[in-house]
Amino acid sequence: MAPPRSGVELGELLAARWRWLLYRIRFHPWTVHELPRILATLLDYARLMRLDRPVGIWLLLWPTLWAVWIAGRGHPDGRIFLIFTLGTVLMRSAGCAINDYADRRFDPHVERTKDRPLAAGRISALEALVLFALLALGSLLLALQLNRLTLLFAVAGAFLAVTYPFVKRFLSVPQLYLGLSFGWGIPMAFAAQLEAVPRVGWLLFLANLLWVTVYDTQYAMVDRSDDLRIGVRSTAILFGDSDRHIIAVLQAMTLAALWLAGGMLHLGRWYQCGLIAGACFFAYQLWLIRNRDRQACLRAFLNNQYFGLSVFLGIACQYLFLR
Repeated sequence: MAPPRSGVELGELLAARWRWLLYRIRFHPWTVHELPRILATLLDYARLMRLDRPVGIWLLLWPTLWAVWIAGRGHPDGRIFLIFTLGTVLMRSAGCAINDYADRRFDPHVERTKDRPLAAGRISALEALVLFALLALGSLLLALQLNRLTLLFAVAGAFLAVTYPFVKRFLSVPQLYLGLSFGWGIPMAFAAQLEAVPRVGWLLFLANLLWVTVYDTQYAMVDRSDDLRIGVRSTAILFGDSDRHIIAVLQAMTLAALWLAGGMLHLGRWYQCGLIAGACFFAYQLWLIRNRDRQACLRAFLNNQYFGLSVFLGIACQYLFLR
């Protein structure tokens, strides 16, 4: 081939070569067949970890950040903040993986869960277990950066997270057990910064336990008919026709526990405004579930992330503006 005689010819030659390369890449057997399969598998892994539905991360993260901010008196250590944020994402993802493994024979029979990657057969049970192990290992590496007391709490929290999917098979109030697991970041946050868990830390833990029971009961109301058919237990089934009234009582108890915690910490109006905003979200949720409609109950569950946010903003603003 003769060399190009001008810059224009050189540009045309380079453009032609570039088009030829793109064509070869676009229609290469690996690009056509293997790459879409790999991307689809990675997407299914992300769905197994519920990364496409981050509400669970927020529900787990907000109470942890309540404790991180309070234990740090409004100025938490940046390293602690990062470890707990990443740890929350990893442990929530690991919990979703082991939960779907435990529910792999039930999920195909439930309308809301039948298309999950493991239930639909797009990934295997072994893949779910390997992914869970990798996520749990990542969480352990983060926990090893903290003090001994926090590490001991982390081991107990890991036990709660792993056993919850199996305990709910025979426990009539699995939402309470989930509350233990979801709130374990609270004592861990105090232990990481204070090397002890004060009474207010356990009061926050109790408040979160009540709150988890609220929103997971709302979540269980979505699947109540399916759960009754296949024999899965939940507080939505246990509470029966009194579900809405018991949820209202639990919401009131959650707010009362948080109010008492604020009193113990001498938190003022910013914190109280956060609780008032949270109470408004609770009232809206009660309105949503008034007819027990599936989609409305799901919306009530999703709305809880704003309750957690409002409490956190109240805590953060209290320390930011008045301390």
